[in-house]
Amino acid sequence: MTKPIPDQLAPTTGLAMKRRGPVAVWLGLPLITLGIYHLVWYYKIHRELRDYDRRLSLSPGGSTMVLIFLGWTLIAPLVSYNNTGKAIARAQKAAGLPETCSPAVCWLLTFVFGLNIWYMQKQLNLVVDAYQGAQPGTEVKLAA
Repeated sequence: MTKPIPDQLAPTTGLAMKRRGPVAVWLGLPLITLGIYHLVWYYKIHRELRDYDRRLSLSPGGSTMVLIFLGWTLIAPLVSYNNTGKAIARAQKAAGLPETCSPAVCWLLTFVFGLNIWYMQKQLNLVVDAYQGAQPGTEVKLAA
């Protein structure tokens, strides 16, 4: 769930995110950990998005709990993936990039071998790459 905060309170800096390999996040690590890494990754990207752009009102724990407790339903995970796509698109805008992350693609690719994970990480890496040389957790300037 992303609720923007008023522009007069908008932060001008955030914390840099970590670059991850999309294939490792999508296939390698979840296979090795029997699917647990997917939940760890989902929590971490929500926490990093929240710390990167404090205008986003994200709940990393809540988003992860949706997958854990409501993953058996069809709608709840799709809504969560859609909201994550919106948050990634806003992060791209905050980095001064065009918003290339499509929320609809985030949930549609769920049905294609779970490629939504690969897609979301690829889109997040665009934000990370906008701040060449910034170490994860260091302060970076937001463009918008």
